Amino acid sequence: MRGYNSTWDLIDALERAGELVRITAEVDPELEITEIATRVMRAYGPALLFENVRGSKVPLLINAYGSNRRMCMALGAASFDEISERITSLIDIKPPASFKDALKMLPHVAQVRKFPPRTARTAACQEVVYRGPDVDLAMFPIIKCWPEDGGRFITLPQVITRNPDTGAQNLGMYRMQVIDRNTTFLHSQTHHDTARHLRMYRERGVTRVPCAVAIGGASVATYAATAPMPPELDEWILAGFLREEPVELVKAIESDLRVPAEADIVLEGYIDLDDYRLEGPFGDHTGFYTLKDDYPTFHITAITTRRRPVYCTTIVGQPPKEDYFLGKATERIFLNILKKTVPEIVDMNLPIFGVFHNFCFVSIRKEYPFHARKVMYALWGLGQMSLTKYIVVVDSDVDVQNTDTVLFHVGANVDPERDMQFVYGPIDVLDHASTMSGHGSKVGIDATRKWKSEGFAREWPKELEMTPGMIDKVSSRWAEYGLPPELKGQADAARRGVLLERDANSGGGRIGSIASGDAQIGS
Repeated sequence: MRGYNSTWDLIDALERAGELVRITAEVDPELEITEIATRVMRAYGPALLFENVRGSKVPLLINAYGSNRRMCMALGAASFDEISERITSLIDIKPPASFKDALKMLPHVAQVRKFPPRTARTAACQEVVYRGPDVDLAMFPIIKCWPEDGGRFITLPQVITRNPDTGAQNLGMYRMQVIDRNTTFLHSQTHHDTARHLRMYRERGVTRVPCAVAIGGASVATYAATAPMPPELDEWILAGFLREEPVELVKAIESDLRVPAEADIVLEGYIDLDDYRLEGPFGDHTGFYTLKDDYPTFHITAITTRRRPVYCTTIVGQPPKEDYFLGKATERIFLNILKKTVPEIVDMNLPIFGVFHNFCFVSIRKEYPFHARKVMYALWGLGQMSLTKYIVVVDSDVDVQNTDTVLFHVGANVDPERDMQFVYGPIDVLDHASTMSGHGSKVGIDATRKWKSEGFAREWPKELEMTPGMIDKVSSRWAEYGLPPELKGQADAARRGVLLERDANSGGGRIGSIASGDAQIGS
């Protein structure tokens, strides 16, 4: 098995690797944990296990996925490329019709079919059962993240609902504001699968929708809840494939939903479609507060836990934060599948400052006039990539992971009137700049070299570049010049267009994320 079967297994592995710090001092779940974790995340620091959170006997784990190295540990891989190669090696080399079509191939491949979820008769997640008056969310160290938040929020849940037509379960991640001891909101935005399930139930006149929420468990579980899977494709199949062993699910104690057997905590109940209330505000991954809006309530009728549960949580806000690395894993793992849909793509980066939906930098092999515009429209047609406000297209020799290099070519190669393509359509509902919620303008910027066949009559100048022979000569004589050796390393990295903070082990990369599927960690 790849990865770790339980939260405690992951904690032990992180501690052995020097990737975790235990905090025994008493801390307040309101704001104090956020301030501590924010400082650690800004420094690309370790996972934190708070063992003494005021008001709760349950320890709290945060930032467990907050670096490239820890993400790879959780997924049981040496690198994201390793996982990407495993997935793409299973898919027919012919380009599928769409990104989701490519993913739909996965369950039909023999190696993936070996890992459907197994049904367990007993499960660690049901060692302790709370019902009736014993159901009380106050037993867990649920945090209030930011000063003007509407309350405490569960921020790392694995939300499970079922399609009323097919019976297929969906696993997603949506923030949940605590209302009282047994009620929360469920913030599933309209374009996500759970919201689609809710619409389907309402059309059938059903207003109480069975729902279960798992927290913690197998180290692939949290990632699986954020992965960009097509509707009706079980995320647990992906989880089983990633860890090369089926995930065990168990029947919930109060419904027919199946929940992960190794979870630390499971909340069971129903979403009440007749009970919408104003949720929020919430300090979001955009760096701003999301304003109040109507969302349905989730009524908890039972809670089950392990005997020694861990409460897993995260915070969002102006990056870097933990969700950046969850998203980075998706970008790198599924990039090769995206290339099968848009084969001219060389590389892609949703940079950290773009908070998932604002910027997309993409390099292409340009083969014909206005090829960059074709790629823009292709990307705007792919799932949540349709929400991207700014798409910048550059030539194949431009390193899109180096944001300074991309912006250099925007400044050098773009005539604003000629090379900017404005379109209108859906955008992220968290975008406060748009005139209408969820709808506004987007722009594609063609920063490729311009051809005569594109109407560019002038001669395009050659970019400055030193001869390879001189580069090798200076490198070989560096010590003779009496210059510090570390300066040579820094200069070489800059010449290659590689940012020094892109060390995969430190997690300080400049690589963004494809915020696809049902990932709404703070949204």
